[in-house]
Amino acid sequence: MEEQKEKYCHLKLIREEPITERRPKGAPRVRKPDDLIQHARFLKKSIVQATHEAKKDIKGYDERLLIRLEIQEAFPIERLGQLGPNVEFVSQEGKNIVLAFASEEALAEFEARLATLAEGGRPQYLQLIYALQDIGAWTPEHRKGWALRNEGFPKTEPFILDVELWPLESSRERELQQEAFKNWCHQQGIEILDWVRDPPLFRVQVSLAQAEELLRYRDVRLVDLPPKYGLERTLLYIDIQEIPDPPPPPDTAPVIGILDSGIVSTHNLLKSAVGDVQSFLPDYPPQDGTGHGTLVAGIALYGDVEEKLRNRQFIPVFWIVSGRILDDKNENRTGFLEKHIEEAVRYFYEHYGCRIFNLSLGDRRKPYLGGHLRGLAYTLDKLARELGVLFIVSTGNVLPSQHDGRSWKENYPHYLFNDEWAILDPAPALNAITVGSIARWDQTYNSQRYRHDPAEIPIARRNQPSPFTRHGPSIGGAIKPELVAYGGNWAINVRAGSFNVLNKSQGLGELSFNKDFSTNGPFAENSGTSFSAPHVTHLAGLILSEYSEASHNLLRALLIAHADTLEEWKDLFEEEKDILKVCGYGLVDLEALINSSENDVTLIAEDRIPNKRHHFYEIPLPEDFLSPGRRIREIRVALAYTAAVRTTRISYKATRMEFRLVAAESLEQVCKEFNAATSKEELEKIGELRGAYPTLTDRSKGTVQKATWTWRQINTNSILRRKKLFVVVTRNDFPWGEAISAEEEPYALVVRIRDPQNLNARLYSQIRERIEERVRVRV
Repeated sequence: MEEQKEKYCHLKLIREEPITERRPKGAPRVRKPDDLIQHARFLKKSIVQATHEAKKDIKGYDERLLIRLEIQEAFPIERLGQLGPNVEFVSQEGKNIVLAFASEEALAEFEARLATLAEGGRPQYLQLIYALQDIGAWTPEHRKGWALRNEGFPKTEPFILDVELWPLESSRERELQQEAFKNWCHQQGIEILDWVRDPPLFRVQVSLAQAEELLRYRDVRLVDLPPKYGLERTLLYIDIQEIPDPPPPPDTAPVIGILDSGIVSTHNLLKSAVGDVQSFLPDYPPQDGTGHGTLVAGIALYGDVEEKLRNRQFIPVFWIVSGRILDDKNENRTGFLEKHIEEAVRYFYEHYGCRIFNLSLGDRRKPYLGGHLRGLAYTLDKLARELGVLFIVSTGNVLPSQHDGRSWKENYPHYLFNDEWAILDPAPALNAITVGSIARWDQTYNSQRYRHDPAEIPIARRNQPSPFTRHGPSIGGAIKPELVAYGGNWAINVRAGSFNVLNKSQGLGELSFNKDFSTNGPFAENSGTSFSAPHVTHLAGLILSEYSEASHNLLRALLIAHADTLEEWKDLFEEEKDILKVCGYGLVDLEALINSSENDVTLIAEDRIPNKRHHFYEIPLPEDFLSPGRRIREIRVALAYTAAVRTTRISYKATRMEFRLVAAESLEQVCKEFNAATSKEELEKIGELRGAYPTLTDRSKGTVQKATWTWRQINTNSILRRKKLFVVVTRNDFPWGEAISAEEEPYALVVRIRDPQNLNARLYSQIRERIEERVRVRV
């Protein structure tokens, strides 16, 4: 009989008492033009031209003109109010393009200021005039979305378009704007099929002539083709009679939400764990229409279905609820996906306390190529913060048709960085976990059957990125995807004249459950990032089963802290930054995720931090970790928070948090170094402990961050022996974000201490003793 192992629950990390202010940054400096008079004349001429072009727009809810302002990045957006009271800031598009509604009187007044400068005078607000680089109009071409620019208007009329209006700050102005747009559509004979209040989105049916008018309507921010969620299904046959019926999960088990094409809740291996099935798609039943949702649900519930099948044992540890949001073509053309998903999330959250949701979908018409986050990503970021829920989404897939067969193999992995491989909406969402795909198998059914035939060649080998996975980063350079999981592989058949891509029913996909189990067998196989995301959803559910009070921030931090970079990627990619773009922080190590061990200890903390403050945590390094000998030792630190977001700003997230791992003689010394009175030069010298991967600059752009420090030898002169280690968490909001952020923002911090090659290490016991002693002293 196997000996029962001792259970090592993760330990609590204690925060030190001092809370210090962060030193404020100096004001940004605007460059002064070399020739002020010429600069003023150029801007004056630009205003005249911009006013002329803007008057060609169809008026919106008021008579003001939409003007494009190009400014220096150093100029604070908040000071654009100096243009005058009749100028309303609308949005920032890119790093230095600002859109504003302006009356003709306001433009004339500003033009007069420029005339004063052109004549050698000194008008008010010179810094604003210095910062302005150009003034222009927002044209119909600017209003075309990515898919519309690339595909053009559909050939058959009428056709469907999605229209986004400018997201105004005032709720009253938003109402006036949206009512004016509805009335205008009615007058033009444009049929509004559905609409969302915030962000302001309309799905309309139009003729070509009506579409061209939409591109001239002042309040329209973007016109684009509707989403196209194309997903495929394959089948695998197996006898289910050999598998015992699964028992139901405990009544108190966590609830996991699957938002997809529905599920077949009567499947033998699902039915005991299904808590509720609902349809949020008008005129569609909750049952799975395509099989995609059932495939996803099987992996989310059981993780590695193939392993469970080999053991002939399926024991669910949490409940599944299903919200149907996709039709029988795995699309959503009856309304806005944002609206249906928000309705589903609120329903399952309010009725079942569901705090983890899987979304295995991606809009191929919305790759993230920089600029603003909008659409479903924005909706998820808002809901995550409001409800404290965790969304786990896939990066989206690339289609086989995007390369010919020969190119798939010969150009792998270089095409993974192409713009066409950018993550799809909603994968850029900052407050969600985004998951890419790696290959589990590299041998097709035919290769296994005909072992001497080399005709079928896998594109990726085991543990390499799947050929269809997509790359980041997200807005502001945030690392995306954060994680990868097994999602399948493709192969090519070199006997085919064009090197056919073998992308389904080839034995290279992830195993799960078949919708048509009564006629075609209980199991099915498929490849795609759709099936990598639920692997991570399963892991998040396991954490919540063990730590029921864990916040969504702690779930994210624990997942990231236990993700590893695989050796296969280091051989495949030339630079570390390439790994971050495609694989993020890595593949989650299940063995250490839920419980610690004597030589692999996880410490966790959850707290709240005011703006412009520092929190300090001393890492209790045990003696066994510092013992002599040549071996690999690691410290990992992960931080997660959920930022308020605003789509009218280029910075997008209102709250900024980051962490540093620093060495100091004492707590007093590190507090002094990070004090608000510390000079800018001294603060920059502090830095953090050398050897961090990723660096502070690379990791701090996201709302979940991790860094790893590795030592191969620790001698008597090592800094780890001479000084103490502290994690310093810092919050510093954007000025515009203070109004929409909490006075104290919650966060989760995870520290992982590993000595994997020292099997005799007693890290856990030694750290636990030190923590218990500190608690006794404080009491």
